[in-house]
Amino acid sequence: MGVSLADNDDDDDFGETHEINVTPFIDVILVLLIIFMVAAPLSTVDLPIDLPTSSATPQKKPDKPTYLSIKPDLTLAIGENPVHRAELIGTLEGLSDMSKDKYVFLRADRSVPYGELMGVMELLRSGGYSRVKLVALEGAPGAPAAGAAQP
Repeated sequence: MGVSLADNDDDDDFGETHEINVTPFIDVILVLLIIFMVAAPLSTVDLPIDLPTSSATPQKKPDKPTYLSIKPDLTLAIGENPVHRAELIGTLEGLSDMSKDKYVFLRADRSVPYGELMGVMELLRSGGYSRVKLVALEGAPGAPAAGAAQP
């Protein structure tokens, strides 16, 4: 509550101002904005992969997805951690939040040959991970996917 002091001699008649002090509200909003600006980039996978586009309807992403990425140099990464092909299944089994009935989201760079992609999917299948979803960029509905053959 604010008080305005007048130049009169009567000390019992302090006038009240009827204004809301918004400074603490603005401070809280700015702190929350900074927290979200710092936390938002941390919640994404930052491997430089040029994904193809798809016009399929996007589906809801699970709370903690497991991303397996095939980089342009054909190396593999789970999340942002590099992994060798021979250790792929052992690394997936070692993840605390991963089980064989959960989906593995497979991200492959546009330049990865089809045979390499199928080879990684075969590794996953042989390890018991048959639930695989392919990740692509969202394209315009009804538009042909980038790189598709044009008549």
